[in-house]
Amino acid sequence: MHISVMPAESIELLALRPDGVYLDATTGLGGHTGLIARALTTGTVIANDRDTRSLEMAKANTAAWGDRICFHYGDFGSLASAVEQAGFEKVDGLLADLGVSRYQLTAPDRGFSFMAEGPLDMRMDTTGRMTAADFVNHTDEKTLADLIYQMGEERRARRIARAIVRARPIRSTLHLADVVERAVPRTGRLHPATKTFMALRMAVNDEPGELDRLLAIGPEILKSGGRMVVISFMSSDDRAVKEKFKSLGHEGRAVILTKHPLQPSEEESMRNPASRSAKLRALEMI
Repeated sequence: MHISVMPAESIELLALRPDGVYLDATTGLGGHTGLIARALTTGTVIANDRDTRSLEMAKANTAAWGDRICFHYGDFGSLASAVEQAGFEKVDGLLADLGVSRYQLTAPDRGFSFMAEGPLDMRMDTTGRMTAADFVNHTDEKTLADLIYQMGEERRARRIARAIVRARPIRSTLHLADVVERAVPRTGRLHPATKTFMALRMAVNDEPGELDRLLAIGPEILKSGGRMVVISFMSSDDRAVKEKFKSLGHEGRAVILTKHPLQPSEEESMRNPASRSAKLRALEMI
């Protein structure tokens, strides 16, 4: 089951107008998109995602408000085009939930998780060429170690990279998880392969680059008084959002609406454990 993260906080900070134009940059299965559309009358939600399968499910999940939603397939670099193609110059609000959807994590054929046997894919956009299998089987040991260390913040990256290179070809998600676990045995509750899988997912989907593009383009497509709400799950992503918002504030272009990031309530964290690490920041363009 798909559960939207911090839905009430997101909607409140977007300050929705019934006739407004809003962009959900990461529509996923349509949770936040549906909440926005429900609050509109003559307004429009532009629902963007780079996962075509997610978009199809989002269309079905939001069919009751379909006349208020324009769906767009693309990455963050295409957000300005998404707004233009929907017939608008700028939007009244932008929402971006940077988390990986539960559907992507739990579908074995997508290869994001080591909880089930599946191909080492990890592409959010399945039309992309580079898969996780390409990374682990064709990247040199030093580059692979650096990637796991920097993106996964995995201190044992060199040992893991050495084990991966020796075990090539890596055939599947469970094969990779087993290779990592043999190289660095479990020491706590976290599976030894968790950070390696996260690093590969980030590399395959160029997540740092995507966030840079979101933070560059997002403020430029907001109207004066338009609001931008970003939900992040990793400390590095939250830092990037914080610094960009602070910069816009210092330039006199925006007012920061969240002095400190908002976090899920205890009730939400218990109901949806995946939300626990979420941090929400918002600003309003001047």
